[in-house]
Order: sequence, then C-alpha cells, then structure tokens
Amino acid sequence: MKTLVLGMGNTILCDDGVGIYVVQEAVKQYQRNDVTFAEASVGGMRLLDVIVGYDRIIMVDAIKTADGNPGDIHRLHPGDLPTLHSGSTHDLSLTGALALGRGMGMKLPDDENFVIIAIEAEEVWTFGEACTPTVAEAIPRAVEAVLAELAEK
Repeated sequence: MKTLVLGMGNTILCDDGVGIYVVQEAVKQYQRNDVTFAEASVGGMRLLDVIVGYDRIIMVDAIKTADGNPGDIHRLHPGDLPTLHSGSTHDLSLTGALALGRGMGMKLPDDENFVIIAIEAEEVWTFGEACTPTVAEAIPRAVEAVLAELAEK
C-alpha cells in the first residue's frame, strides 16, 4: 500500500505550522522506508497534485473548532469536515477537491484510507516561527498518533 504522510501548514504563522513540525519529527522516528513523508502549504485543487497516486494518506494539520482546546488532537476523515461553499473552483474544500479529483478519474484513497490528525490551534494569524506553548506540547502526542496510524497497516 503506497502511503503518504503529509504535514500541512505555514511555518511562519505560529500554530499553523504544527502539521509540518509533527511530520518533521515523525520522519526521524519512523524506522522503515516504505512511506513517503512530505510537507505542503497548498489546498483545494492544488493539493490534488500532491496526493494523487497514493493508496493511503495520513494528513497532519492545525484545526480550529468551536469547542476545542488548544493542543487537543482529533482523528478525522475528510467526510468529518464541514463542507464549505466557495465561489471559485480555485478555492475548494478538501472534500470538494477529493470529489472533483475522483470524478476526473484520479487515483485517490477513499475516505477510510484518508486519515487526518488535526491538532487544535490557538493562534494561526500571527506571524511567528514557533507554535504557542500549549500546541508545542501536543507535538509529541501527535507524532505518536501518526506512528500508530502507520503501524495499523
């Protein structure tokens, strides 16, 4: 099974870079070479170029939810995310981009083989090259979650 572990975010926007930091640490701890680790700062249709051809995706990203506390870790699938409507095909949600890609015949994993490890963020709009302390403390737990996903299959 061709697997991609993908860290998402922007490392100059405080907690928004947490997905990238988690993947950078996970690759150091993963002992085999049967998985691709990558980082991306794209979304929507541009994300399809990064994930096409894989059987399984483990995406790591920051998230802001109404009831979450900074540092909380969520295990989600694309179908768990709210559908956002956009006026432009260049600004599709993850679920919209996946639906479009599948409709175009792209080889993309089904939702069951697309896991999102989402770390509840505190600050994603302020420039800064480090996560807030609470989110930084969650990085080792998020790394453990990624490694546990890799151990499953």
